Amino acid sequence: MRLILVRHGETDHNRGGVTLGRADVPLNDRGRAQARAVAASFTRPPAAIYASPLIRAHDTATAIGAATGVAVAIEQDLIELDVGEMEHLTGAELRERYPDFLRLWLSGDAADARMPGGETLREVQTRAWAALERMRAEHADAEIAAVTHNFVILTTVCRALNLPLAEFRRVRHGLASRTVIDIRDGGATLIQLNDNAHLLAAGLADDRK
Repeated sequence: MRLILVRHGETDHNRGGVTLGRADVPLNDRGRAQARAVAASFTRPPAAIYASPLIRAHDTATAIGAATGVAVAIEQDLIELDVGEMEHLTGAELRERYPDFLRLWLSGDAADARMPGGETLREVQTRAWAALERMRAEHADAEIAAVTHNFVILTTVCRALNLPLAEFRRVRHGLASRTVIDIRDGGATLIQLNDNAHLLAAGLADDRK
């Protein structure tokens, strides 16, 4: 299966540098334009389009569906990392309220550092990869798109590359960018990472987020 991973477009939380997990925050105007740009980058329809249930991912997927004529299916396990009590906080607020957690998060033990009241990276990777395997069972020889979130994509790329989860910061996947992975029996191959040519062409690229 060839998997095209798409991160959702920009939200006001992304623009403001505010922590965003499962809060159902919509795309802003720039994010909607980014969704249209990534949709236009599909030169052929995928066999299927899957999306996280959160509106920012679903609306990005809907734009792709409108451009390709493919219906969007919701996949619950593509939902973003549950950040628990850290939702909606700025960087300064995180440092003030959760210094012990942040020390662990920045260490070699980040894979199993549990967000206060939320998930760990390992849990995200496990559920996301299981969802991809279910997709592969249905679309073994096809190309599909999955529209999802930052930590789902980061942990998936780590799994594909056999990269320790604590090294996730070595991977970058910007808003409304594309990453392509071939998933097959016995392993996975990263074909393309963080493709944002469509955003550059439209004047919508922003590597800060």
